[in-house]
Amino acid sequence: MSYRTQVITVFGGSGFIGRHLIRRLAKSGALIRIATRNPGKATFLKTAGAVGQIVPFATDCTDDVSVARALQGADVAINLLGVLYERGSQSFQGVHVDAASRIARLAASAGVSRLVHVSAIGADAASPSVYARSKAAGEQAVLSAFPAATILRPSIVFGPEDNFFNKFAAMAQKAPALPLIGGGKTLFQPVYVGDLADAIVAALATDGARGKTYELGGPRVYTFRELLELTQKDIQRHRPLVTIPWNFADSLAGILEKVPVLAPALTRDQVALLKQDNVVSPTALGFKDLGITELATCEVILPTYLSRFIVGGKYSGLTNNAH
Repeated sequence: MSYRTQVITVFGGSGFIGRHLIRRLAKSGALIRIATRNPGKATFLKTAGAVGQIVPFATDCTDDVSVARALQGADVAINLLGVLYERGSQSFQGVHVDAASRIARLAASAGVSRLVHVSAIGADAASPSVYARSKAAGEQAVLSAFPAATILRPSIVFGPEDNFFNKFAAMAQKAPALPLIGGGKTLFQPVYVGDLADAIVAALATDGARGKTYELGGPRVYTFRELLELTQKDIQRHRPLVTIPWNFADSLAGILEKVPVLAPALTRDQVALLKQDNVVSPTALGFKDLGITELATCEVILPTYLSRFIVGGKYSGLTNNAH
């Protein structure tokens, strides 16, 4: 499907998922607006398309006028906004609920024809996690304002800029051991960022996706322990995996989340989230319903970017063997 004459506004387009999505959307020929707080951080994406095709657009998602300006004349809106922890003005309520609601409401009044809202597996109004509850509230707000919106719920997303595998690979470089919170039994179904970007494009091209919710997980389910073992294998490290009981993890997170750093190592809300498996529900619509059947595995993709954590670089082992 061609969007050559269309305008697509992507909120949060300069982030991890956005950079992969923008490249795919650019191939359609559409004019793409990257609605972001800091347009300077999105200028690197301009080279993904023709001259003038990709336009970073200063947008304050707490302000109706600013969001309305970003949506003016747009045919399609995509909301990628999300935070994994609360810091300063970035709250779960503000980003996942208020901003999502504002985008949907103003997209509807601007006459936008399609809205894709990226949420998360585990979005649940009854969850013990504030993050998961806010994701559920955001979905409800979006569908109330824009009933034809398509909701996509990915499991943990992996790729070169992810903050899951990169985080644990960096930890394995320095820490004497890696933590298995709750014994490392939580299940995950990691989805490659490129496959998620393809799903967003496919949702726009699928008329039947209007008003539907899709859960997107990769081809394999892993325990948290298996993911840490896979990370260590790829970076050629073998730190012991130490079980941290739930109660201790909660107390530890209570201390760590108060440390004044940019990204906390662990929060109590993340501990609550880890108590729930992060996998696709057996009855949910998924990749196949969007016509996507070939999905990338962690085993194939992880070595392509975790190799930077190998001491001496990815070819150091080959060099040693040659002598």
